[in-house]
Amino acid sequence: MRARLAVLVVSPLLLLFSATEGLAAQSRTADQTIQLYQSRVAKAPGDFTNYARLGAAYLLKGQETEDVTFYTLAEETLKRSLELGADPGSAAAAHTSLAIVYSARQQFQDALAHAQKALEYGDPDLLSYGVLGDVYVEIGEYEKAEDAYAKLLGVRGARYPHSGLSRLRFLRGDPQGAIREMQRGIAGLREASALKADLVRGQVQLGELQFQVGDLPNSESAYRDALKSLPSFHRALAGLARVRAAQQSYPEAIRLYQEALGVVPLPVYAAALGDVYAKIGQPEEAKRQYDLVERIGYLSSIHNKVVYDRERAFIYADHDLKLSEALELAERELEVRWDVYTYDVLAWALYKNGRLRDALWAIKEALRAGTQDARLFFHAGVIRRALGEDDTARAYLQRALATNASFDLLHVDGAQRILMELGGRLSPR
Repeated sequence: MRARLAVLVVSPLLLLFSATEGLAAQSRTADQTIQLYQSRVAKAPGDFTNYARLGAAYLLKGQETEDVTFYTLAEETLKRSLELGADPGSAAAAHTSLAIVYSARQQFQDALAHAQKALEYGDPDLLSYGVLGDVYVEIGEYEKAEDAYAKLLGVRGARYPHSGLSRLRFLRGDPQGAIREMQRGIAGLREASALKADLVRGQVQLGELQFQVGDLPNSESAYRDALKSLPSFHRALAGLARVRAAQQSYPEAIRLYQEALGVVPLPVYAAALGDVYAKIGQPEEAKRQYDLVERIGYLSSIHNKVVYDRERAFIYADHDLKLSEALELAERELEVRWDVYTYDVLAWALYKNGRLRDALWAIKEALRAGTQDARLFFHAGVIRRALGEDDTARAYLQRALATNASFDLLHVDGAQRILMELGGRLSPR
């Protein structure tokens, strides 16, 4: 199970704080910064600067916790700053922050509108180009993302879009280039004494990339580095759990997934924990976790006005649960984004619902960018086999296992079995 990684080029602190204030803010927690600017807003309710900085602090807290309540608070506060007549530079920063808020809530068209609005104000630091590129990556507009990031290639330091460029390179078929880009980004963040949360997100992204190419030792190292800096960061805990499961250290994987769920209950963590229980022959525990996916999605839709449509669609299809709903969710997701992984989830849901020709169309769309992801190749192989295209199916399954022999805890064995039935063999790695 792969968790969706948020790609954010810049920190909210960089967006809305001066250099001096930004350094001071880095020494405070998000909670302390929120308290500080709540106090200042109370004392000077007509000062747009304090509202802008409070909004940045709420945004930072939202990024740390993935609690969209803080994104709503950030939205309200940043809009209040604009209502109070923020100067052009502050207005550009506020619109850029609003773009991050809307992207985090998967309201991508609103995110694009605010990033473009920031540019209309003459964003002097060009930070909105980074956010614009991030949003284009999320919705699958990869050429537009490349163009947006190109505006930042001459800058140095925290504004350089290492994270976004890394993900874009992976999606366009250059995983080793993506890893090198992320390694440069992490080195730059360390050199700049960047905000700890930014460094940790970079380390987690590096761990994910290394897992995708089957490099379990370096993936584990990246996740452990992240946990040294921020021991409770849920994405690092879940990433390390995935590595330990692939290494057959199942008790530790269970503990780590449970810790991640205790910090932020995401559907992908519950499903991944369920897969570990299924792998070790505890179907009742596995079912409890798969049931938890539905409860998390329901509670999120009620309290946060957010549904993890794509994640739930994949989990349902992957585990033969609520297959018609899986397809409905995947089709709904395609209405707002058209990236590699949305087409992949749609293909898998279509396949599980017996719509093989439609599934073939969707998986071709998922593969169009050239992404070297074993899960995509596995899905393509299974769909081709169902259509009776054995030679093509065999080639895709060999590619899946050669790309990453640990790509999925439950499906690796199935891929090997189908490949043997088709008379194939593992390609040398």
